[in-house]
Amino acid sequence: MSDYREAIDVVLQEVGRAVVGKEEITEKIMMAILAGGHILVEDIPGMGKTTMALAFSKAMGLEEKRVQFTPDVLPADLTGFTLYQKATEQFVYQPGAVMCNLLLADEINRTSPKTQSALLEVMEERQVTVDGVTRKTGNPFIVIATENPASSAGTQLLPESQLDRFMICVSMGYPSVKEEVEIMKRNQSGRSTGPVRRVMTAELLLRAQEEVKNLFIHDAVYTYIAQLAKATRGGEYIAMGLSPRGTVAMAAMAKAGAYMRGREYVIPDDVADVFQCVAGHRVLLSTKAKVGHIRTEDVLEQILEEVKPPVMKRR
Repeated sequence: MSDYREAIDVVLQEVGRAVVGKEEITEKIMMAILAGGHILVEDIPGMGKTTMALAFSKAMGLEEKRVQFTPDVLPADLTGFTLYQKATEQFVYQPGAVMCNLLLADEINRTSPKTQSALLEVMEERQVTVDGVTRKTGNPFIVIATENPASSAGTQLLPESQLDRFMICVSMGYPSVKEEVEIMKRNQSGRSTGPVRRVMTAELLLRAQEEVKNLFIHDAVYTYIAQLAKATRGGEYIAMGLSPRGTVAMAAMAKAGAYMRGREYVIPDDVADVFQCVAGHRVLLSTKAKVGHIRTEDVLEQILEEVKPPVMKRR
């Protein structure tokens, strides 16, 4: 397990050459990749969302494709289409953007709902169906989508069914003064990002993902995850809680976190560490919470305090 884990540490170092600071965010994204999930990065323009996604694809040696979502992007641009060739008198499939290992869906909430829904099958099943023929995407297949806040001009809310298919949602946040000085220095010298080297392959990533799946979770930790999920499904401030897909994602993320920390088993702290990024975009606040200016983060933090973690004893 250590060889793959060392490679993952090197990937994070390479991403750090392109992204100034944000170590906690890059670690969460790496966890989601190891868990085989998709990532949604939400923040205002100019925060480095696209730079970070491209850095991950380069460092891991993945075949990546980028789609800049606009209102005129069509579903066929993603899934592909069949084209009649007169010379051979046959219909030939023209692959779409999803036929890759890593799809960077830039500003996903600027496109039409019809195009957004075209991603649903491929995100869940890792396959597309065009003209009755089903074709597999690359393996591994990861979607890193970026979106601007819903209040930005030209944006619209993603449907809950699509939000639920993202394993985590993270926000870059503003850089510190020290980090912003470094960003300015890099741009003044003509390089906005450092050169990112390829330090991993798709095959190595698949093996690491398999090791993550085989990590041990005690029944008490499974129960802790289920109790956290149950706590999100009621109360005066929550209109919609965590789905079963969300609990599965939380367990997978906890495994990935334990793996990156060099353990072969999951502890309650691993679950608590990923609870916010797994549940934040899945939980919908009630009208009362919105009127009271209560944030989703505050509600989830209260749930973490109220649901007591199990005490794990060493044998």
